[in-house]
This record gives sequence, structure tokens and C-alpha cells, in this order.
Amino acid sequence: MMPAAMHPGRPGTARDHSVFDAEIDPRKLSLGSMWRLARWIVPYRRQAFGAIALALLSASAAVLAPVIVSRVVVDGILLPEGKVEAPDYGQKALTAHLVALSGLPPLAAACLIYVFWVSLWAVSGHYFRILLARTALQGLRDLRHDLFVHLEHLPSSFYDRVAVGRVMTRLTNDVETLFEMLAGFGVLVGEFVPFFVAATIMLSLDPSLTLDLATILPVVLVATYLFRQRSRKIYRDIRSSLSRLNENLHENLSGIEVVQLHGREEINFARYTAINQENRDAERRAIMVDTIYNPAMDSLAYLAMAAILWIGGHHALNGSVTLGSVILFAQFSDMLFRPIVAMGEQWNVVFRAAASSERIFQALDWKEGLKRPSNPVPLPGTVRGKIEFRHLTFGYRMGTPVLKDVNLTIEPGECVAVVGPTGSGKTSLIRLLCRFYDVPEGSILLDDIDIMRVNPASVRRSIGVVLQDFHIFSGTVFDNIAMGNPAVTRELAERAARMVNADGFIASLPDGFDTVLTERGRNLSQGQRQLLAFARVLALSPKILVLDEATASIDTETEMLIQAALARVKTGRTCVIIAHRLQTIQEADRIVVLDRGEIADIGSHRELMSRGGLYRTLYDLHAQETRQLLPV
Repeated sequence: MMPAAMHPGRPGTARDHSVFDAEIDPRKLSLGSMWRLARWIVPYRRQAFGAIALALLSASAAVLAPVIVSRVVVDGILLPEGKVEAPDYGQKALTAHLVALSGLPPLAAACLIYVFWVSLWAVSGHYFRILLARTALQGLRDLRHDLFVHLEHLPSSFYDRVAVGRVMTRLTNDVETLFEMLAGFGVLVGEFVPFFVAATIMLSLDPSLTLDLATILPVVLVATYLFRQRSRKIYRDIRSSLSRLNENLHENLSGIEVVQLHGREEINFARYTAINQENRDAERRAIMVDTIYNPAMDSLAYLAMAAILWIGGHHALNGSVTLGSVILFAQFSDMLFRPIVAMGEQWNVVFRAAASSERIFQALDWKEGLKRPSNPVPLPGTVRGKIEFRHLTFGYRMGTPVLKDVNLTIEPGECVAVVGPTGSGKTSLIRLLCRFYDVPEGSILLDDIDIMRVNPASVRRSIGVVLQDFHIFSGTVFDNIAMGNPAVTRELAERAARMVNADGFIASLPDGFDTVLTERGRNLSQGQRQLLAFARVLALSPKILVLDEATASIDTETEMLIQAALARVKTGRTCVIIAHRLQTIQEADRIVVLDRGEIADIGSHRELMSRGGLYRTLYDLHAQETRQLLPV
């Protein structure tokens, strides 16, 4: 039975991280997950209610403007002899009141009121969309913030199993898709409010004509449904082919030197052309479907207009309705069909948003973390630096141990090097010491305190780690040394730079410590970035210093600077060095040789060389490689 540490994350539990790489089955999508978005919208409910109020005002203005044209101008001013009474919703009285106040002719007064309603419709609709977009952006900003905080606190074991690109998609594309859905919701609200108001007015004017027109609505609904069923698969094919097209392009351009060295231009071009053709075919199918659907919807709208003119014209001739009512029906017909078409256009957005919300809440609901003690034991104010591994057995996967029964004690101030073949467990030992994973209780002690009884952050604050794969952030040189820690003053940063011999190249930069570095420090050389990483760690003056193959990717000159710096900074500190270049660790107090997760040998360089074991083999192989690289 493997210990709990075999399961990174929650002890004793195995997590299926493959769900982050799997596509969501569209048959299992539930729109219920989108309702959870209300939690992030509720803080801005006043804005949301304000947007709804503006939508109602805009819809009312959009409906009353045609009433002015049909009932006031046509029936009341141009053809006043009509005897059929029809509701005008107070617009005739409003026109008469304006005539009495201003002395304007009735037609001019009606035109002014029409301009007022059209302007109110445009302005209120504009601010409705702005307020709704602001509400959505603020809510999604908070959602993105909460998602980032949650992902930032997931343990290292999570990112060992989940591709970072998949996680980033949830923060970028998926949240953006939710905004498209909420914006589309605003479009639907802006269309459906006038739909219901117009339908109510049409029923009050002529119920029979309204019901005749309503028979066309099911045809529009069925046509929209069939169109979206067909286009959904096409758009999914477009997104898939476009994703593969971008992936293929990125792969080829990022490895352009290898492509040209091996003459693969024609092969890669053929593969790119094949994927590009798939994308073209999918786009062509989408265009064909659109060219059928859009004219069909236009034809139905014209058919509705013809029905209004035919049926409404007969009603007007026999005197059952006014001519203005027929005109009003014609103007309102667009309000009846446009929302259904808009709903069809938004269906794919809603479908994508449902999938995005599933992925977002899947990430938010992911419960995985390091075991934290309920009553943590504080580390001493000044850590002495003693490290002890007691019968440590650990593996990243069940049944596959990386470290097996490791027993090792490192005394305060001692410098210990760890060497071994690739995959022997050297880096794993350091990651466990830094508490990136849970380990069996009592298997790793720091100053005789079990690190499982200490908060992980406290353990990491006591250890300074310089990795081979270090990271430089966008910002100034000082920012990259201080890392936002208020305890690191400018003076401390400058002293740390001097200790690691980084002050020379920093002084040569345009603005010294205030020089702005680009992403990943691309405006620095590899060696300069490594020196900066050393300064970052030493600025906090840790009592334990860990170097994980920190000099494996730098030039000989920079390595000499680092070795000179190490000779100074090792004094009074416990040092653990994982080295690929075995010549750099000959002065270590002890060298630990790992082989397949087990300690194969321990001793000084001279002792290990005299024994002729694995260390001697590794040393001789490395020396042979070095001689082969030297110029003849």
C-alpha cells in the first residue's frame, strides 16, 4: 500500500484530470450552470434594473412612434373623415395639447412628437446597451478575478497533469464567450420587449388580422431551428479547423530553423494546405447555409407584408379598420419577426456560452490542495537550516514511486550536492522539501519540525530556490528582485546584486535597476537572467539555499561569476545543490548519489571517486563529453 503522498492534492484521493482535456458532450450541456452567473451580477443589480427600465422605455418609444404616423397623421390629420374608432394611446390628445400650447399646425406638432419618440427610442436604447454591457463587464471581471485566485492557489500537482493552455482558455476565451452571451441577451431583450408591446397593440386593433399573421410565426420558428441545427455542426467544424490551422502555423514558425535545416518546407506546406482546405470547405458550407436562410427570412417578412396589405386592405375598404391601422400593422410586422430571427442568431452563442460556463465552473469547483494543519506549528524566527529526510517514499502516480526510502540528514551550514542520472529523483527531492506536494507525516523535517505540521508558505519563506527554468516577469530590474515584497528595499536589492556579481551588467543597462524588462526578460542574455534569479533569492537572505541545476544553461564566464558568488553566500547557510556539471560540486561537503529514486552512495568527491561506483561513471562520462566539446 503506497502512502498518501502518492496522490498529489488531497491525501488518499485520486483525481481524474483528463476532464480538462476532454471536449464537453453537447448532449450533457445544462443551461442551469449559466444561472450561477447571477452571483457575480447581483452586486450590480441596480445597473441591471436600470438597464431593464431603459429597455422598457426604448420599447415604448419604438412602438409609439409608428402610432403617431398611423393614428395621428393618417387617421387624424390626412384622412379625418374615418368613422372607425381605434385606440391611439393618448397620442391624439398629446398632439392637440402641443398645438394649443405652441400654436403650431397639427401636422408640424405631430412631426415634433414623432421626432421626440424616435430620439427617445435611440437615446434610451443606446444607454440601455451601455448599462447592460457595463453590468456584464463588471460581473465577468469579478468572475475572472475569482477564477484567477482559485487557479493560482491550486497545487503544483494540478499543473503537472493539466495543460496550462487549457487552463488559460478558461480565463480568456470562455469568459469572453460569456460576455458575448450576455451582450446577446441584451439584444434579445431589446427585440422582445417591442415584440410583446406591438403584439398587444395589434390584438387591440384587429384580432383577426393579428391571428392571421401569427400563422407565419411557426414557419419562422421551424426554419430558424433547422438552420441552427445545420449551422451548429458547421461552425464547430470551422472552429476545429481554425484551431488546428493556428496550431500548425505556430508549430512551423516556432521551429522554422529546424524546418529549413531538414528541408521540410514542402511537406509542411502540404499539411498546412490540407488543413486550410478543410477550413475553406467549412466556411463555404456556412456561407451556403446563410445565403439560403437570410433570403428565406426576408421572403417570409415580405409575405407577411403582402398578407397585411391584402387582408388589411379589404378590412379598410369595408370600413372595419382605418387605413392608419393597416399602416401600423405593416410597421409592426418587422417587430414580430425580427426577435425570432435574432433568437436564432443568438442560439449558437448561447450554446457556446453553456459549454464555456461548464468549463469555468468545472475549474472553480475543482477541489484540490495541499493538506494544511489545523493548528500549524510556527518555525523559529531564525531557521538554523537542518534538513532531515526519514524513510521518504513518494510518487506522482499510484504504484510508481519516484523516491524510495530516502534517509538523509543535512546539518546546518553544510553544503550537500545531489547527483544522479536523469529521472533518478533529484528535482523531486527539492520540490518535496519546498512543500509543493504532500508527503507522509514525519518524512521531512526542518529544524526537527515535521513540515506537514507547518503552513506551506512558511516553509517556502525559509528556503531560497534558484531553478534551472526560472521566470523573469515584465517590470523593472528592481521589481524582479523584490517580487513585490515590501521587506526588500532598494538597498537590499543592490546588495544582493553585488553578492552574485550581477551589479556589473545592471549598471550597463540604460536605466540601471529601473530598466524595464520585457516578457520573460528577452532583452537580457541567458546568463544575465540567471544572475538576476540568484539576486532575487539572496535578497531575502534565506538560511537554506537550494540550486536546482541553476548553472546548466549558462556560459562558462557566467558560471565562474556564480561560482565566485557562491563561495561568499554559502557561508553560514545550508546549501543543497543539484548539479549536472559534476566539476562544479567537487568542493561540496558531501555528495549524495541517487539512482532510480534510492540513495546509491554518499561521500566527498575524493571518497566517491576512489570507490569507483556510479559517481565515478557519471564523472568520467561528463569529462569525456567535455573533452569532445573542446576545440582541437
